[in-house]
Amino acid sequence: MERQAAYVCLSLVIEKDEKMDEYVIEMKDIVKNFGTIQAVKNGQFTLKKGEIHSLIGENGAGKSTMMKLLYGMYPIDDGEIFVAGKKVEHLTPKSAISLGIGMVHQEFMLVNELRVVENIILGFEPTKGLTIDFDTARKNIRRYIEQYHLDVQMEKRVSQISVGEAQRVEIIKTLMHGAEIIILDEPTAVLTPQETKGLFRILHNLKEDGKSIVFISHKLNEVMEISDRISVMRQGNYMGTVDRDETSPVDLTKRMIGREVFLNVNRTETTPGEKILDVQDIWVSSHKETSKIRGLSLSVHAGEILGVAGIDGNGQSELVDAITGLRPVEKGKVILNGVDVTNKSPKKIRKAGLAHIPEDRNKRGLNRAMSISDNLSVVGIDENPYSSHMLLNRSAQHENAMEKIKEFDIRPADYTLPASSMSGGNAQKVVVAREVSLGKKLLIASQPTRGVDVGAIETIRNTIDKAKKQGAGVLLVSAELEEIMSLSDRIIVIHDGAITGELTAAEANETTMGLLMMGNAEEAKKEEGEAV
Repeated sequence: MERQAAYVCLSLVIEKDEKMDEYVIEMKDIVKNFGTIQAVKNGQFTLKKGEIHSLIGENGAGKSTMMKLLYGMYPIDDGEIFVAGKKVEHLTPKSAISLGIGMVHQEFMLVNELRVVENIILGFEPTKGLTIDFDTARKNIRRYIEQYHLDVQMEKRVSQISVGEAQRVEIIKTLMHGAEIIILDEPTAVLTPQETKGLFRILHNLKEDGKSIVFISHKLNEVMEISDRISVMRQGNYMGTVDRDETSPVDLTKRMIGREVFLNVNRTETTPGEKILDVQDIWVSSHKETSKIRGLSLSVHAGEILGVAGIDGNGQSELVDAITGLRPVEKGKVILNGVDVTNKSPKKIRKAGLAHIPEDRNKRGLNRAMSISDNLSVVGIDENPYSSHMLLNRSAQHENAMEKIKEFDIRPADYTLPASSMSGGNAQKVVVAREVSLGKKLLIASQPTRGVDVGAIETIRNTIDKAKKQGAGVLLVSAELEEIMSLSDRIIVIHDGAITGELTAAEANETTMGLLMMGNAEEAKKEEGEAV
């Protein structure tokens, strides 16, 4: 009844104002502190019915915090929140859902071992007698699939579906719970270009049906494509709202950061040296058929960046895991600096000359409970200068932390705080700073800028190019074609666990690479020939 009353209230407000000048959401003078950290100092946000309103800013600017306050995940310290013109207090996720607010988080809230249908109805299961009525559940889900073109496979486990499909599952969940207002936190951070286009079609369908959408992002080209209005935050402060047609990526960047940002690296031209990495005909298993590596070979030389492109889930992760010792190699060899490291432990492979920026910073790059200082020195913690005769040298750790925080502009600057206190972009800077500073001969950078803001992207890309300039061989795996083409000297494209093509930087373009990513090698050759 409470939820129905909220929907009636919402519809009355909308009907009362045909020009849609009334807001379905108003957030005024919002303040939120986490201990001594002031995450939001002056938060302002409004949302109209049937619009897509983007909220942008650097990592740590407060944009995700603002929306988590709206969804009731945190209590506000000061300010006011209005839903459909009515002030609401003591919001919780449960009360937010009852008010028609749904949120799709950057880290999906799904249970991997449950089926898609079970995940969607979890906590809201229709019943028939004493059992769950799955027939009714499937019928209801199918309605959303057809209405909004949300293609999902209901009987598969979440662990068996792609990232893009998992996101569609999350959207259906919010709709099943009655959401009229949908918050999407960095929704394209883990999507390929093709999946992003599919998501945008879905968002347009939702908008046309009268849904109101908050789109949190740092990708300015996507914000310019999808938004009706755009609000900017910087260091916890509201910096203004603009209509999409009245702004530009350059203008938005200046509002976000206070200066222009240059994401296209002026790639350093170097002469490749000795062979650092030699992957010889390796076979690697996977629980997904498309991710199995079957007889793949590649090499990386000193002073070059080899880019690996492909639609997510086609073997990139398995390839990196095999090289770094995190997944067994069934056949073939991995040679690093002339040493056979096939199926050696990750520690031994690191000793042989490997630095590794993993694709998931939270699972494999950081210990979120440990301090920023400890995370910056943990890889070499058993060596000088961080330890001697079984004793830790805390002063050396702290000196290292202060240097890296300054060099990479890591925030907050207090190295004693836990890694969990950092935003995603700053957490990634910690991983990059630690790995690049090791000075190893091979740097594997897997999705190095995934889910980070434009300021951090600029820093990370320049750091990777600098590592190449200093003589390291770099294996760059990225779902961002623009990143691959900007940084790489050579590019290989993977589809279904196999290499479908290799291009030089001069030969690469989005059309050819897109065809190779879909496995259309012959079409790609035709396109390449026509371009010449």
